[in-house]
Amino acid sequence: MVIPQKPTATDVLTIGLEDYFQVGAFDRLIPRRRWDRFESRLERNTRRTLALLDQYEIRATFFVLGWIAERMPDLVRDIARRGHEIANRGYDHRCVRGMSPGAFRDDLQRSHEALERASGTRVLGYRVGRQPFTSREFWALEILAQEGYVYDSSVVPRYWTGCGLARQRHMGYHHLGTQALWEFPFATWHGLGWPLPIAGGNYFRQLPHTLVKRAVAAWHRRYDAPFVMYFHVWELDAQQPRIAGASRLSKLRHYRNLEKMTWVLKDYFQHYSFGSIADYLGLDRRLDAGVDDSGHRVWPRDIPARLQAPAPVPGDEPAGVPVSVVVPCFNEAPVLPYLARTLEQVEAALAPAYALQFLFVDDGSTDATWACLQSLFGDRTNCELLRHESNRGIAAGIMTGLRHATTDIVASIDCDCSYDPGDLQTLLPLLTDGVAMVTASPYHPEGEVMHVPVWRLALSKAASCLYRGVLRHKLYTYTSCFRVYRRQAVQGLVLRQAGFLGIVEMLGHLDQGGETIVECPARLESRILGQSKMKVAVTAWAHLQLLARLLAHRLFAACTRMMKP
Repeated sequence: MVIPQKPTATDVLTIGLEDYFQVGAFDRLIPRRRWDRFESRLERNTRRTLALLDQYEIRATFFVLGWIAERMPDLVRDIARRGHEIANRGYDHRCVRGMSPGAFRDDLQRSHEALERASGTRVLGYRVGRQPFTSREFWALEILAQEGYVYDSSVVPRYWTGCGLARQRHMGYHHLGTQALWEFPFATWHGLGWPLPIAGGNYFRQLPHTLVKRAVAAWHRRYDAPFVMYFHVWELDAQQPRIAGASRLSKLRHYRNLEKMTWVLKDYFQHYSFGSIADYLGLDRRLDAGVDDSGHRVWPRDIPARLQAPAPVPGDEPAGVPVSVVVPCFNEAPVLPYLARTLEQVEAALAPAYALQFLFVDDGSTDATWACLQSLFGDRTNCELLRHESNRGIAAGIMTGLRHATTDIVASIDCDCSYDPGDLQTLLPLLTDGVAMVTASPYHPEGEVMHVPVWRLALSKAASCLYRGVLRHKLYTYTSCFRVYRRQAVQGLVLRQAGFLGIVEMLGHLDQGGETIVECPARLESRILGQSKMKVAVTAWAHLQLLARLLAHRLFAACTRMMKP
């Protein structure tokens, strides 16, 4: 496979050309049909921006609304005449998330025509007007490629947005059939396990300049990829009219530190070399460069050969949704070879939709578990080995894994594979927005229990009946260790029970905290290798104590609500 060569090193500056009343923060207050009623400050702010760029001899990519191009074509043409790139930001700042593919194509074509007519240059790039793309909007990328676009810049890297390029932090490309569309995501700093935006705009105004400047410097030390920066022309206008009726959060987001923006930009312009995306890619922006002899638009022929994206090959697809899988282990040396082969099959079955990262927690084992973990998983790049100095319990092991995980989605499985880890294919899609936990349920009417002793099954079902009477969620199974979590919902939990009871306690905390829990039918089998670590009598007594605490908490909460006036 031939990898595209790196373009000439430079950073990328992008600018949003929009007026102060057209921003997303005021979208609910100011409908588009009333835009023409507002005093426009766009031209004076744009002239101020152009003067600043001229001072530092910078050429930038201006993402422009078609609505503006139709009403202020002379301004758009002047921007292009000065050597800046004109790119598409949609017609009137609509959110792609609410569009159908047909509506998106119509909006794209309408704005495209207005921009090319006003600028006299070919429009090759796109950035969404509102709400950055997630994997749910990636259908729009194929339409962009079909319409002859070379690149998109609509992604803010985040770990919870879905498939590969929604989390890619550097310039890359989307494979779309026989074509490729370059992606220029907003620059981020990878801190605290999350990609934190440092690309400009609101982040420059809200965050301490010294802190962001250090993060930008760290980017340049670590990466060869271009630093993609942005701001809006209205951010240079501290005297702009204030919109009455906006929420405090919207006002904070829009107006805070406007006077700071100019000197912050000057500081970056003095230290780094910026250019437009078209210049970075070496694109010909002449209008006649994008049509064939019959006048029809064609895929741009002027992309340098060194930038041509290679055709996709098997095994080269972007990684899927990142998922951390926590595997607590206590004296499980006989089981681990079986587990290793099982996880290989699971990883292959879930690819490419999910990219699994495994966290093995040795919970103070006294046998050869730690040595076996090192032998089987120690050299794998997607495996991390953790260890408790003494045995703390299965819930403590899961919590250790949760706190070390860096992904938004975390699963926990039984080391003995009594629940088939392959059933993650069923559990993972159920962790939709707003769901804190998906728990496997063998006692569900559609679930199944195999080869489990009758007396143990009777005790477990009796415990589930008691918990159903105490907790808000009426589940069939409360004791399963096989779960998928939203990490931010559980990583801060403080458990009084570190063993098997902690599994129920975790669910109880989420239930009493008003979180949403989803139950998924599953099959439970008795362990094939090794021995169970559960002490039945101790566990049964502990269940009764936990039930008493949960019931007391519920009654106290009910009394508190009744006493409120």
